[in-house]
Amino acid sequence: MNSVEKTIWMTQADYAKKLRPLLPAEAFLPDTNKVWILLINLAILGLGWGIANHLDDWNWYFLWLYLPLALVMGNSVIVLLFSTHDLLHSRSIKNPRLRQVISLLGLTMLWMPPTLWKAVHNREHHNKTNSLQDPDRNYLDSQPQNWGKWIQNAFVPSAEVNPILLTIGMGHAWGVHAFRNLTSVLLFNNGKAQYPVVAFTVSGKERRAIALELLIIIGIHGSILTYLEFHPVKLLLGYFLPIWIGYAGLIFYIYTNHMVCKMTSVNDPLINSLSIRVPKIFDILHFNFSYHTEHHIFPGLNSDYAPMVQELLQTHYPERFNLLNAGKAWQLMLETPRHYKDDNTFTDWSGNKSVECPILCTNHLIEESNPK
Repeated sequence: MNSVEKTIWMTQADYAKKLRPLLPAEAFLPDTNKVWILLINLAILGLGWGIANHLDDWNWYFLWLYLPLALVMGNSVIVLLFSTHDLLHSRSIKNPRLRQVISLLGLTMLWMPPTLWKAVHNREHHNKTNSLQDPDRNYLDSQPQNWGKWIQNAFVPSAEVNPILLTIGMGHAWGVHAFRNLTSVLLFNNGKAQYPVVAFTVSGKERRAIALELLIIIGIHGSILTYLEFHPVKLLLGYFLPIWIGYAGLIFYIYTNHMVCKMTSVNDPLINSLSIRVPKIFDILHFNFSYHTEHHIFPGLNSDYAPMVQELLQTHYPERFNLLNAGKAWQLMLETPRHYKDDNTFTDWSGNKSVECPILCTNHLIEESNPK
């Protein structure tokens, strides 16, 4: 398929209807193991903070020994997002109150109230993926050049990004994403705020729940900072560094999910989404999050079965399925501007460039089909 004109639109429901009978029933059963993994990673963070609380007793030349633990804690931040993501797409915990408590704990390090996550991710993003109404897409060239758009332009990988700002942005872009959507629904909630990519509204009940959950999140973070005695070394190594590492890791995945793909008016996951190949250890650690197109077809799928869905997509839709090595996906992001001029074209901050989307369902870009 070599041109946009030849694209035959299909929907998520079309793919699901064809592929669902080819998957085993257990692929759609709740997986409580991931809930236990979520709790284990909360314990890892707690252990890390416990050790960090004694860093003032260490000689300064031994402080580097904490860095491997900070890396493990950073991975736990990633795991907490992805495990809670799976939890809120499934019925792993049927008790609604317990489900809300666990998801709140899982998203606390992400500064993301679970009620907001269900609204922005489950409801808005999954139903309007990479369309004009998707709050997770790139900004449009035609949108006002406000602070939200400026930050994305400055921090997100593109052909124009400053390497230093990109490095800073890797550890902070998730926080900006959360802040934009939080303030939009809590302060305005009228769908008219211009600084988010797309402003959306929530119900009054959801808005109150988001506010309460945010207060609890603030309280938990405040308790962690107090426990670490606001000590600069403890905070740097035990609090900020794991968060920066975790945010950088998860935003790498998130950037590649859709941002180098074209916009679509029809929610066609094989056109507007991208799956990437990563080393197997990362798929094990991160619940196969690299299988992102597969997730958009079956949001409630047990992620252990995502490779099976990928095999089916390669068999039934080889000319449509976007699959790249992670390094190639990153390279494409660094070779293209980051604002949509139209559905198929990227442009820069000035609007002077016009670069065709490199992934227009053109499988000549897909690299060697070696398995992960």
